[in-house]
Formats: sequence, structure tokens, C-alpha cells
Amino acid sequence: MSAHRWPAIDHLLAMTDDVGLFQHATLDVPNRAYGYCTDDIARALIVACDAAERQGDDPAVSALVPTYLAFLHDARLPAGGFHGFMGYDRRWQDQAGTDDQVARALWGLGYAEGRAARETWRVLAGALRRHALESVPRLTAVRSRAYAALGLAHALAARPDDELFVRTQLDALAASIAADVDRHRSADWVWCEDLMTYDNARIPEALLRAGAALGSNRYCELGLATLHFYADAVIVDGCFEPVGNDGWYPRGGPKARFGQQPLEAAALVDAAFVALDVTDDERWRRVAEVAHGWFLGGNVQGIVLAGEGSCSDGLDASGANPNRGAESTLSWLMSAITMAKRSSSFPLRAVR
Repeated sequence: MSAHRWPAIDHLLAMTDDVGLFQHATLDVPNRAYGYCTDDIARALIVACDAAERQGDDPAVSALVPTYLAFLHDARLPAGGFHGFMGYDRRWQDQAGTDDQVARALWGLGYAEGRAARETWRVLAGALRRHALESVPRLTAVRSRAYAALGLAHALAARPDDELFVRTQLDALAASIAADVDRHRSADWVWCEDLMTYDNARIPEALLRAGAALGSNRYCELGLATLHFYADAVIVDGCFEPVGNDGWYPRGGPKARFGQQPLEAAALVDAAFVALDVTDDERWRRVAEVAHGWFLGGNVQGIVLAGEGSCSDGLDASGANPNRGAESTLSWLMSAITMAKRSSSFPLRAVR
């Protein structure tokens, strides 16, 4: 596997103020009009934990984790959920966040619970994660359940005091996703729904992580089956062609080629490496390389989409979207950090 460098996070720093991470950018300049979004900040927390391990001597970098944790702490709702959107005026713009926002918050918090560099950060992340558990039984969308499962799998690895309860909820989430696969699969469609839409590889990743955490062959086997099906659909002649949002991918119909989003590449990178860990099959390392290559010109347009610590907001028939918002940049950073970790060793700051 070729060496991959640790990515610059200059754009993430530019997009972050003392409140949180701006949701959108105009070109590479933060667009304050759209304020902040909880699910972006939850994913930024994952990146910030990794960045603090690598670059924690930089005060600007070390400030990211507490900034994002403070935002999620403020976003709490009494019933276990979180607000989803805050304006630049620091006022919440909704009564409650969407299921995806709540579940991604749990994902980021579960990761921080085990990986944040300071004990105080890990303690707060764990408390916020436990707060979010009240909302888990109310999650209905399959991707929301997958994000929550990712968070609980990370939390379980951190060995929290309520380990038994976490295992029970993780098992329930994985069982519900597995039931969706069983209900929809056929000989030519091994998936959990009849319309494949966004952030697709997070679903098999959730099954694989849950299977590994719970010692469940069933979840691992379903995770591998769905990941094989998905990878075969989106890797065409050695090039990653994710499902586009200009029509998605209906069962029995054509896969949309454009409206390609960066989060698809990042998700497949993570899922492929989990599959490699579960199977020791080196094919999955190559899948990760191909997915990551989408950012660097290995796409249907041959356009380099990521650089200078940021990423274009998508790939259309007309070319790359010139704006470089939070989700796109976080997707690039998550993918690049994973590739750097997997291709070489790097010094980490001591956990404190």
C-alpha cells in the first residue's frame, strides 16, 4: 500500500469559530448565513480527536475537541435528543434535530469517549453519549440506526460502566438492520431497502463493527454480503462511481452517475478497512485505495476534488462544485486520516 500523508486541517480551522463549525462555505470562505449543523459538528469531533492525537501541541488544534463538545452539550434536549441547527446569532432554529443528526451525534460522542486525548473530554463525551441513549429506540431510518450503532460500537470499545446496556442496545440496532436486509434481499439485490441513497457504506460498516464487538457471525456475514454488493455496484473498471443524488439507485433501475458526494468515498474507505480487519482479505485494502482515490482524480471526470485541507462539495456532469463546506471537507479529512493511519505509523501524543 502506498504511503499517505497526514492531511492539513487549515480549512477546518478556518471554518470553526468559538461556537462550532460553519455548515457551508462560499468557495473556501465560511458562509455565516447558514450557521451551524449538529451532524457536521459530530463528525468534526471525530476528526478533532484524531487531530489532537497528532497535532495536540498546536493550541488551535487542541481547542477543537472542547469547542465541538461544548456545542453538543448545549444542543441537548430533555428527552435525550439534540437540536439540529443553530444560527450565527447563537439561537437554535429548530425544536429538535432529525434522526440522522441525533444518531450522528451519538456516533461522534462514542468515538470521542474512547479516543479523545484528555480524560475530561472522554468523561464529558461519555455523559453526552449516555444522554443520547434515550433517543435510540425512537430511531426509524436505517442510516440513523447505523450511525447510532457505530457510536455504540466505539463506546463499547471504551468499556464504559454501563457496558451491558450498551451491548443490548447495539445488538437491537444491528438486529433491526439485519432484518431490513433479510426483508429486501434477493439473488440480485443484497441491500436493506429498495432505493439506495446516501452514505451507503456506513450501513455494512455498522453491521461489521457490531458483529466484531458482539462476536456475532450473523452480523459480520450480512455486513460482508452487503458491502460486496455495494462495492460491485460502485467500483466500475477500477474507478469509484458512487450513487449520485440525481436519482439515486432504485432496485431494478439505473444508478445515477452524478450528484456524487464526498461522504460516499469516506464511508467506503472506513467500511473496507473494517472488512479487512474482519476477514484479512487484502481485496478490501484495494477497495479502500480506489474509494480514497475519488478525491484525488480517480473519478469519472478525472478531476482532483481535494487539496489544501478541503474538498469540493460534489461532482456533477458539469464538473466539481466549487464550494468547500463542512461535510465535504470532513469527508476528505476522515478518509485521508484513515489512509494515513493504515499506511504507516505516526507518533501520537500521550493520552492525558
